[in-house]
Order: sequence, then structure tokens, then C-alpha cells
Amino acid sequence: MKKGIHPTCGLVQFRCASCNTRWVTTSTKLDGRMEEFEGKQYPTMVLETCSNCHPFFTDKQTFIDTAGRVEKYQRRFGKFTEKKP
Repeated sequence: MKKGIHPTCGLVQFRCASCNTRWVTTSTKLDGRMEEFEGKQYPTMVLETCSNCHPFFTDKQTFIDTAGRVEKYQRRFGKFTEKKP
């Protein structure tokens, strides 16, 4: 590999702002605020949500039908999807 063209990679702590979950992984973003985790100091990146608290991953996601779009679709195309006796 060529020298001097690859970014420096190191251990970084990621912290979720919603549920305060923390984990350490490798990243090239090494200039975050230093915080202690399990007795060691790591640069820290703060995320809005993580997979522990995001509605998509926790099955708490809700779909809101605004302006009756489902009913409008069923009025227009319901006659094509109904089963014939």
C-alpha cells in the first residue's frame, strides 16, 4: 500500500443521546471530545439515536395516514382488487 494516503484509524466511543448506550469501535474520526469508558479514555461521537432506541428497529414505528390517502386509494382502485365470487 502507498504510504501517506490512508487516514489514521483508531478506537472511538459512540454514545447515543436518546438512551445513553455506549460502545467502542474503530473509526477515522479521532478528534471528538475525550470521555472515559471502561477505565480508558476515548474520543467520543454523540449520535441522536441508535439501533436500541430507534423506532424502526424496536418495532414501535407507527404509520400515520394523513388526509385519508388509504381511503382515497381504495376508492379509486378497490374495484380492481376485490375478489369476484
